[in-house]
Amino acid sequence: MVRDSHHAASFGANAGGYDAHRPSYPLETVRWLIGGSANASDEAAGDLEVLDLGAGTGKLTERLVELAASVTAVDPSPEMLEVLGERMPQVRTLVGSAEAIPLADDSVDLVTVAQAWHWVDPEAASREVLRVLRPGGRLALIWNSRDDTIPWVDALSAAMHRGLHEATAFHPTLGAGLELTAKREERWTSRTTRQGLLELATTRSYYLTAAATDRSAMLERIERVLDSHPETRAPEIQLPYVTDAWIAEPWLPGC
Repeated sequence: MVRDSHHAASFGANAGGYDAHRPSYPLETVRWLIGGSANASDEAAGDLEVLDLGAGTGKLTERLVELAASVTAVDPSPEMLEVLGERMPQVRTLVGSAEAIPLADDSVDLVTVAQAWHWVDPEAASREVLRVLRPGGRLALIWNSRDDTIPWVDALSAAMHRGLHEATAFHPTLGAGLELTAKREERWTSRTTRQGLLELATTRSYYLTAAATDRSAMLERIERVLDSHPETRAPEIQLPYVTDAWIAEPWLPGC
């Protein structure tokens, strides 16, 4: 996905909606990101200084805090960080970007990036990650996708994307000095409602940057999908997700 600063900067306009309607991340996969194992102890997380980069309103930050990690949250949007700070006042928040991280050299053990690496310049961001990581530190990436192998979810995704955005699978591209060393996939479901699905659509950058007529057309398409499937006519809707997570570690050419 090509970096687009206009789209990337759009989320602050609906920070509250993002926090209310975007899904969280499965706890076992977050444990794996922290400790390299889904069975990693929460005590081990307590020894880690974590930078949650592109933290937004704290969808991943909240999981890291649950696991007792000491977290600093960095994001370019003050509006998003304001929501995070209201919910988690114990977390230090700093306005900054992946290309200019406002932390000292060798200051964190783990850098996490949830649903945001596609917005960064991978070469500049990788240099900054390597700068702030302590020896033995790692980069952890996590990404939620709706499970479009299920027919009604595929129809929902088509209604959301049509004419506004080309949906593509995410696979991280890293800059020099980092390499992917492990990957984990987890399938799970998020509980929502009809209104929740409509509100979820309004948190997407391609909705936030679209013209009013395109926004209305998108929501009308989604309404038709929701009317057409028994799974989406229930009072509570189970929205299936696939979460992919990667560990990246520093490496030196020739080693």
